[in-house]
Amino acid sequence: MRLTSIASLAAVAGGVAAAPYGPFPLPDGFPSPSPAQLTAIETLAGGSLPNGPLPTTLQPGAVTALQLIALNEIFEVAYFTDLLSNITTNVTGYDLAGYNRTFVIEALTAVANQEKLHALGANGILASANATQITPCEYMFPVSDFLSAITLAQTFTDIVLGVLPQAQTLWASDGGDELPLVNLFGSVIAQEAQQDGWYRSLQLKIPSAAPFLTTEAPAFAFTFLQNVIVPGSCPGVALVGASVPTFGPLTVVSMPTDVNSTATFAVPGTVAPSTNSLVYLSGQNLPLTVPISTVTSIGGLSYFNASLPFESGFAKGLTIAALVSGTGVTYPNASMVAGVTLYGPGVIEID
Repeated sequence: MRLTSIASLAAVAGGVAAAPYGPFPLPDGFPSPSPAQLTAIETLAGGSLPNGPLPTTLQPGAVTALQLIALNEIFEVAYFTDLLSNITTNVTGYDLAGYNRTFVIEALTAVANQEKLHALGANGILASANATQITPCEYMFPVSDFLSAITLAQTFTDIVLGVLPQAQTLWASDGGDELPLVNLFGSVIAQEAQQDGWYRSLQLKIPSAAPFLTTEAPAFAFTFLQNVIVPGSCPGVALVGASVPTFGPLTVVSMPTDVNSTATFAVPGTVAPSTNSLVYLSGQNLPLTVPISTVTSIGGLSYFNASLPFESGFAKGLTIAALVSGTGVTYPNASMVAGVTLYGPGVIEID
């Protein structure tokens, strides 16, 4: 079992302070490759950008969704570029002892180039609709070795898999000319799921965590992503943030397991059992609201407990926790939870 929280990624992934990383433009021209460079990227990726027509108009919500996708995809390009560099230059902790080095490099090279095409595709759709494209940021990667890097890759891929279906729902229902995007990004979801299964296998986890994976709202993915972006290093965060909120950090202090248990959380603010509760998102189940208890304040943080009734139908793999305003409310979906969230996501991985 592994547990993560956006407020404690460094501790979970290796306990290192990350130096800012901004490699762009890359030697292959990304994020603005020439036609010849794009062909080389496509060869390494195992396939080309789709050659069908792109939407020329987008609804405002669709623009925001694509901008958030592009912001994340460019981060992933940076992340896997850095990981490959650490491996190929023999950085301590990345010697791949016990792994098939040649295969791992080949696989990660494919992944890095596939993510380049995902980013170019999202920005290409924005450009076709005359919407603002996303540019690279500088990043902070709190990992210290290959296994911690793969663990973090699994976590952020879990987050991606939880939010992309929300974008599909938006494109299918907002009345715009965006229905082709549903099928296009369905293929992206499947591709990311293939990656995630490999990351889990490398950790000796079952490749497929659960029959139905956890969903979450875009605001949870956006808040999580900002934990690896250097503040003020790019305009994309403010651009997306004009429409998508950012929550305060929710740290998961104790480690839930795959049995009914009590978890401890912490937030940098005042909470009370009479005015706040915790909501879990797990699998495709309805959000589950539980009361909080045993609130204590230490060093500017409020610590509190909440039950985690895993045996009531929680999915293995990703669970999202959110501290919300209000008590005793049953929420119909993740978007309604996000609308009342104060702190989150608390990101829990149970295997």
